[in-house]
Amino acid sequence: MTDLTTLTSWHADWKGLRVAVLGLSVTGFSVADTLAELGAEVLVVTERADAEYARLLPVIGVALHEGSLDTVPEALTAFAPEVVVASPGFPPHHPVIRWSLEHDIALWGDVELAWRVRDKVVRADGRPADWVLVTGTNGKTTTTRLTAEMLMTAGMRAVPVGNIGTPVLDAVRDPSGFDVFVVELSSHQLWYLNRQSGADALSPHSAVCLNLADDHLEWHGGADAYRAAKAGVYARTRVACVYNKADAATREMVEDAEVVEGARAIGFDLGVPGPSDLGVVDGILVDRAFLEERATSALELTTIADLAERGLAAPHMVANILAASALARSLGATPAHIFDTLEHFRLDPHRIQVVGAHRGVTWVDDSKATNPHAAASSLAAYPGAVWIVGGLLKGVDLGDLVRTRGATVRAAIVIGTERDDIVAAFARHAPAVPLFEVDHAETEDVMAQVVELAAGVARDGDTVLLAPAAASFDQFASYSDRGTRFADAVRAWIAGHDGASRPQD
Repeated sequence: MTDLTTLTSWHADWKGLRVAVLGLSVTGFSVADTLAELGAEVLVVTERADAEYARLLPVIGVALHEGSLDTVPEALTAFAPEVVVASPGFPPHHPVIRWSLEHDIALWGDVELAWRVRDKVVRADGRPADWVLVTGTNGKTTTTRLTAEMLMTAGMRAVPVGNIGTPVLDAVRDPSGFDVFVVELSSHQLWYLNRQSGADALSPHSAVCLNLADDHLEWHGGADAYRAAKAGVYARTRVACVYNKADAATREMVEDAEVVEGARAIGFDLGVPGPSDLGVVDGILVDRAFLEERATSALELTTIADLAERGLAAPHMVANILAASALARSLGATPAHIFDTLEHFRLDPHRIQVVGAHRGVTWVDDSKATNPHAAASSLAAYPGAVWIVGGLLKGVDLGDLVRTRGATVRAAIVIGTERDDIVAAFARHAPAVPLFEVDHAETEDVMAQVVELAAGVARDGDTVLLAPAAASFDQFASYSDRGTRFADAVRAWIAGHDGASRPQD
């Protein structure tokens, strides 16, 4: 058996290590490709193999087992892996994960593997890139992108990786090398990462949990397990534990975290900041954490007015900007670097994106609001909207959201295959709100009907807001597919109704 405690470098002896890789998506392939390059013996186990990746596996010398994983396949038990590296889609209760745990087989995620081989490409002084970790129920991708761009503006070779779409292993192996990896981590990835032990466990330069609200409860098995996974982001942080002062859970995570001696707690929120915080004073975003005179002074980063000109002034966006600024400042970016980044930064598609305007009605695509916390932020930014809600609920109850935000909307249009619980929530908490259901089974028909219904109820000055508070996979390929179909339907409807106002790009 290989001594896994010795495998903490790209230059360690990985040859002959038997590793089973679960899943063959972009993450699974990056794991298999890395291990093959290291000389390990690799078996990929998956229910369905992407044809492109399946064709590449023999080329890199990796075996493939494809078939049902409702039970542990014989091919896996016969392989007798020393390590199982699971793609983040595999929950703790999955039969293969349970089998791995019951047989005391080392269970890693792709992020742990990447940390172990982080020294493949090093900086001129011999040090691997610094790692910055970003998690939270909402805002992860925006904050990850912002942080990376702020660092790049400061002249650092930074790259956003992880749950944002680019596997961290691909960045670790990039021969050009980087100074900083800004790693977006889902709660799934953190569950695996929290299983680390030993002296060389991942130790980030800085980390943030942006917020916490119920999500992915069916994956984790409950809210406590979900919170515990998120809290792991702060473990062994060396310099800055950034937390949301408006979210007590994130403060408690920092208070409970085992960090490196000297690491600082840096707070952010939309209020006046204390001497180790970032916040807002008279419409100005300021830093009172990363300056010597922080007891009496603050540094200006930008203004709410400047952000509003770029569509970045929604309260949850300002919070994300403050969090990213804290992370970037912890690595040496200046206020000028932050201001310059925000001058050209644009949100990803399907994130509070205006897709059309007609006869005084604005149509907004926030399809990326896939849980109640995200949808609540959108509804706060667009009070009184015609709200398009529904989809795959992931075990989350929308009752509180309907009670606190749904009761103030002009109307609600419910989509998805799990509509009954949402309809019941409106009946219980907001019975006066006009409610419409879209029961089309065909994906192609859903958004056309949604737009017809919304156009019929919206009035001059209203916003029609797609903020589903649910995942998309019951009816759409992804949140992106859902948002694109909504935008297409909006533009088609506008084009067919007198053309007096042109849709906005």
